[in-house]
Amino acid sequence: MDKNLHLYSPWVIYYKKLEALFGKDKDIKMTFDNNELVVKMYINGQDKYEALSQLIPAEKQFGTVTLKIQLIPANNLKQSKVDLFRKAFYGNPIVNDIIVISRDVLESTNDFSYVVFAKEVVQYHNDSLNDPHGNCSTLYQDIAKEVFENCDGIYFCTDKE
Repeated sequence: MDKNLHLYSPWVIYYKKLEALFGKDKDIKMTFDNNELVVKMYINGQDKYEALSQLIPAEKQFGTVTLKIQLIPANNLKQSKVDLFRKAFYGNPIVNDIIVISRDVLESTNDFSYVVFAKEVVQYHNDSLNDPHGNCSTLYQDIAKEVFENCDGIYFCTDKE
C-alpha cells in the first residue's frame, strides 16, 4: 500500500483546483486554513483582483460545509466576462490565448469566447481511487469549468499545439 495515499475532503480538493489554476501566477499568493475553512487569495494588481472577484464565488457549498474564498484587496467593478478573464489570467503561463469569435461572422446573437489553456496535464493529490497514488490527473480546462461560475458564453479548451 502506498503511504502517500490520502483521502481529502471536497473543500481541500477545491483549494487544490484553485492552486492548480493560479499557483504559477506570480501575482497571486494563496493560503488555506482547514480549521476555519477559508481560502485567502492575495492578488497584486487591481485589474486582476477586480476580474477574479467577479469570477470566483465568495463561498462554495459542500453539503453542510461552506468554504469561504476571500480575495484581497477588495473592489467590485462590473466588466465584460472576456475582459475579466483577460485580466484574471494576465501573465499566468497556463493560458495561451483568449479568443473571441464575433457574432457577425457566425450570424448569431452572441459572441463565442474561448479561454485557451496550455496543453499540460495537471496532477494533484485527491481522493481519486482511479490512481494508486491518490492523484487526480486532469486538464486546466476541466478545473476551470468547476471553479468559475456565471460564465455563460465563455468556453474553456486546451491548445492543440
